[in-house]
Amino acid sequence: MTDEVYVASLVPSSDYRQETEGEKMEKRKLGKSGLEVSAIGLGCMGLSSGLGPATERQQAVALIRAAFERGVTFFDTAEAYGPFVNEEVVGEALEPFRKQVVIATKFGFKEGNAMKGVDSRPAHIREVADASLKRLRTEVIDLFYQHRVDPEVPIEDVAGTVKELVQQGKVKYFGMSEAGAQTIRRAHNVQRVTALQNEYSLWWREPEKEILPTLEELGIGFVPFSPLGRGFLTGAISKDMQFDKGDIRSVLPRFSAENRDANQAVVDLIAEFAKQRNATPAQIALAWILAQKPWMVPIPGTTKLHRLEENLGAANIKLTTDDLRQLDEATKKIEVHGERYPEHMQKMVGR
Repeated sequence: MTDEVYVASLVPSSDYRQETEGEKMEKRKLGKSGLEVSAIGLGCMGLSSGLGPATERQQAVALIRAAFERGVTFFDTAEAYGPFVNEEVVGEALEPFRKQVVIATKFGFKEGNAMKGVDSRPAHIREVADASLKRLRTEVIDLFYQHRVDPEVPIEDVAGTVKELVQQGKVKYFGMSEAGAQTIRRAHNVQRVTALQNEYSLWWREPEKEILPTLEELGIGFVPFSPLGRGFLTGAISKDMQFDKGDIRSVLPRFSAENRDANQAVVDLIAEFAKQRNATPAQIALAWILAQKPWMVPIPGTTKLHRLEENLGAANIKLTTDDLRQLDEATKKIEVHGERYPEHMQKMVGR
């Protein structure tokens, strides 16, 4: 699922917050599609679901608007977040400046519920698009992702349906999430895929093997979710931490107490690197992604204003070639313990 609530161990000073408020962020284009967004987006899932109790609605609206005020123009949601309520929150928050932002949402689950399995039948895609337009208070969905590949529906039919929605003016761009390279190619042959959203971070580099070369070849943008390892790379999650009811991390193998203890080595490495460069671990983790390719746009999530400001500060950190080499060599030596998802969820990725 997209995006994470980020709880960092280091809090920016008040001086730092004042310096970053009001600044405009650099823009990036997602591949060769022409879709331009802020270099860092905001993953909105955690405001409503996936990581414990939902944020009070008006607080969530205020945080999203604060992100816009600080230069964020790319906001990520889905019908499945809630389900449905996250789209409503995003729609309310962004309505005053709708034409100045890019909203991404997703289809692909039965009744908008990830627990009920996938559903990318053309009729269902059209239903989701119409419902999302209403919840988002908009006339067009900027970026419409297939949340997970549906093995029962040919991807050509999925891409063809989105192509029809584009022709009807209901959708501008087509995206995919957690899809395999061959599926991406097949979809792209029918309707240009503008962006792929997958997990990617210093903690999870699997996309580098096959996915990233495919995207570069086809001119598709990359939107890494969980760029902070669902909060783990910030150093705030210890082996003894207890997750709230409803927090997806409570069922992820990688977040078992045993695996968290084993994976602490990568956290310590990033923390030491950040200390030497007068930055926070979160900023280094995000700056590393920004330095990989100009068509990558991470979407960290948060429920707190000072964490938002800290994350956005990563856009001003430029890692040197030597910095990148050190991080690359050091992190590749560390084995990550535990699967990303339990078996039933793992079957839904990489199709």
